[in-house]
Amino acid sequence: MSQIANTIESILFRSRFLLAPLYLGLVGALALLAYRFLIEFYHVAMHIGEATPQSFTLDLLALLDLTLLANLILMVIFAGYENFVSRIDVATESKDRPHWMGTIDFSGLKIKLIGSLVAISVIELLKDFIELSGKAEVGEGTIWRIIIHLTFVASGVLFALMDWIADKREFPGTHM
Repeated sequence: MSQIANTIESILFRSRFLLAPLYLGLVGALALLAYRFLIEFYHVAMHIGEATPQSFTLDLLALLDLTLLANLILMVIFAGYENFVSRIDVATESKDRPHWMGTIDFSGLKIKLIGSLVAISVIELLKDFIELSGKAEVGEGTIWRIIIHLTFVASGVLFALMDWIADKREFPGTHM
């Protein structure tokens, strides 16, 4: 019976490498996002002379939005891979290794993700408000963005509260 249990546990432990293709897929998504950023940057650069301050600000916010999304993807790749698959040994000795790499646990990753989503949501709202300047009424899309943003903020606060409560509790046999 011990041999069967050992085999099952070995298969379960090694199954974590099934996540590796998903993280590689996110690297591909990051490359696509970088390509999209370059297209948007080129568009902004080509029309800089014709742009009003308002449209230029909106274009810059779109670039910032893409950058924050790229940061979010990179955080998920690094933290997810190191938490669930394996350490990234090639980064251990690198002077360019981000200081947070290898230190973010699943709980910290949740907080960073929700923080990034809130930041992206704020940028979308800011775009709406810039487009609305001088208009009398707020559209239904903007109202939904505000509701979604407030939901992200409330979720972030609740995640942080749950983590704080979990850190204050002591679970026998675990190390928090």
